[in-house]
Amino acid sequence: MNQKVVVIGAGPAGLTAAYQLGKRQVPVTVLEADPSYVGGISRTVAYKGFHFDIGGHRFFSKSKEVEDLWTELLPNDMLEGPRLSRIFYRNKFFSYPLKPLEALFQLGIGEATLCVLSYGKAKTFPIKNPKSFEEWVTNQFGARLFNIFFKTYTEKVWGMSCKEISADWAAQRIKGLSLMSALTNAITKTLLPKTGSNVIKTLINSFRYPRKGPGMMWDACAAKVKEQGNKIKMGCKASSAHYDEIQKTWTVTYTDASGASHSETGTQLISTAPLREMTLALSPKVSEKTQAAARALRYRDFLTVVLIVENVKDFEDNWVYIHDPDVQVGRVQNFKAWSPEMVPDPKFNCFGLEYFCFENDGLWSMSDTNLINLGKKEIEKIGLASQIDVVDGCVVRQSKAYPVYDDDYSKHVNTIRSELRNRFPSLHLIGRNGMHKYNNQDHAMMTAMLVAENIQLGREAFDVWNVNEDAEYLEAGTAGNESASGLRLVPRRLSPNPS
Repeated sequence: MNQKVVVIGAGPAGLTAAYQLGKRQVPVTVLEADPSYVGGISRTVAYKGFHFDIGGHRFFSKSKEVEDLWTELLPNDMLEGPRLSRIFYRNKFFSYPLKPLEALFQLGIGEATLCVLSYGKAKTFPIKNPKSFEEWVTNQFGARLFNIFFKTYTEKVWGMSCKEISADWAAQRIKGLSLMSALTNAITKTLLPKTGSNVIKTLINSFRYPRKGPGMMWDACAAKVKEQGNKIKMGCKASSAHYDEIQKTWTVTYTDASGASHSETGTQLISTAPLREMTLALSPKVSEKTQAAARALRYRDFLTVVLIVENVKDFEDNWVYIHDPDVQVGRVQNFKAWSPEMVPDPKFNCFGLEYFCFENDGLWSMSDTNLINLGKKEIEKIGLASQIDVVDGCVVRQSKAYPVYDDDYSKHVNTIRSELRNRFPSLHLIGRNGMHKYNNQDHAMMTAMLVAENIQLGREAFDVWNVNEDAEYLEAGTAGNESASGLRLVPRRLSPNPS
């Protein structure tokens, strides 16, 4: 059968899949709900000549395939710069990743002694089989440093206690990092290569970045998809997906920017839409058990208050984590430090104050004017700028920015995967929201690359759920091989049930 693919979502995963399929002469139509921007949460928004990200997006991957694809898409517009992030706590700035000697010195002799004793206790009497974020981080750093450098910020991000957050999130977001590894890195970082499989991602010292933000990468990818003769339909929000079990085809119904309803058909469906919504939009309907699992999945939403500031001293941080419980802001992006071209006039700075919330709660529902006023007060309180120097601002809201890793999320995802895999073999879930995995864009891209391989081969040779957090496709006990397109990949061992 000749393949025709419908892709829901023009973020990194959706566009990578479309581009890779286009190379194989597979017809593709991409449906993107946003009327203007591709890139999903990796887009770059423009306001009066200023450019800013939805969060920060460092271009660094342990996957050579992903690094090579970035270079292919944007060969002449990638900058390379040093990574610098800090933590703001008790009116002081601490390097992140933590520099243990600096952190202990700034905390003072008394607090430092308690932190060292707490770390020693964690190493001597670790929590067995840590299940929560709090337990995992306490094992790595000790309870004292957990409370100082992890608890407040993490609870701002998720709106829930660290006791309720799965250890899975800590294990993948700060994988391999402990007080000892941070100390070792501080001593030996000049001997470590910038990239390579032995580098803990949290400890990378440099990264690449497009001159005018990550959206530049995805605009380039979208242009290449169109050059291949394929379609990207903007302002088109998918509402349902019907699978014809006899014809083995999909019909995706969507609404365009004017509100008119249309449909797109294909033999394969790739979804980067939130797993909850995708599961509930399927026809024939999934079982009551799977519907309940989908409804139980949760998401954390996010908004950025962008402040344009004059007469402020430049600082080098890409972003600053705000651990002060007296302000609501969780992180401050410094877009000029990402690239000077993000700011059109060097006398200005552009800061993005990030607030984490749930859709329709108090923060989400505040007017833009009130949010900008809140941002001005809080940027002054943490000492990065004065209110009187803020000359303009705007607000960007991002729903479903973070899949929530609560106690039961893994069970719910496995329930959904099991039924969808058996009933809808030509439905492919990829990307952060499509898989309900809080991973970076390189992971999203690798899942898309593997799905393109599977569609070309006409079988599930690669299981996208076996892509690890470093965007590497690995499975113990199997040997590497060349994929159909020359990617150096490792085929999965087929198993009857997802794990």
